Amino acid sequence: MPSKEREYRDMMLAVVPEERDEAEEQTEERKVVRGYASTFNEPYTLYEDDNWRFNEVVDVNAFANTDMSDVIMQYNHEGRVFARISNNTLTVTPDERGLLIEADLGGTELGRQLFEEIEGGYTNKMSFGFTVDGEDILDTKDEDGKSLTVRTITSVRKLYDVSAVSIPANDGTTISVRNLVDGEIERIRAERLEAEALELRRRKLLVKAKLNGGQK
Repeated sequence: MPSKEREYRDMMLAVVPEERDEAEEQTEERKVVRGYASTFNEPYTLYEDDNWRFNEVVDVNAFANTDMSDVIMQYNHEGRVFARISNNTLTVTPDERGLLIEADLGGTELGRQLFEEIEGGYTNKMSFGFTVDGEDILDTKDEDGKSLTVRTITSVRKLYDVSAVSIPANDGTTISVRNLVDGEIERIRAERLEAEALELRRRKLLVKAKLNGGQK
């Protein structure tokens, strides 16, 4: 069963050049940013060690029935709200590539400051918070023979927020984000090990039954 815990993933965020009619009133300038909160059918690695790799992929139909009634945009998933669906400053739209978000940050002073940070390249990634409603787990081997688990998210139950995040160039140091994923990885790892143990026990019982059946 998929976990009901909230999960987070990192994606890219960029400023959208805004075309404006010269006759348009300039008193309230729009500050629009755009990014993909998720991409479809593109596997990415969430964890890897010497013996095991854990990949995840989001199915193209994963957001077909997702509750996106009032998604908000924040910074690091906390604090002030910079945009939200309910006041028409945020849109969240699945397209052929992924889950496209577009936010107008011009409504607040802090939002305009965040826009400038994104425009200047100081903040260029985003994360989104969600819960999973459906998933498929496949255990296989990669091209090098290493154990590989592929989790396909088939259905997202609820999308809570999209957030600009302060992540350094070295993604390995993004502890605050990675830790949020660790619990889900450990859950799937435990389920995988339990399934392997049950399969091993089943095989041993089959071998024992065959040996007993062959005795005179």
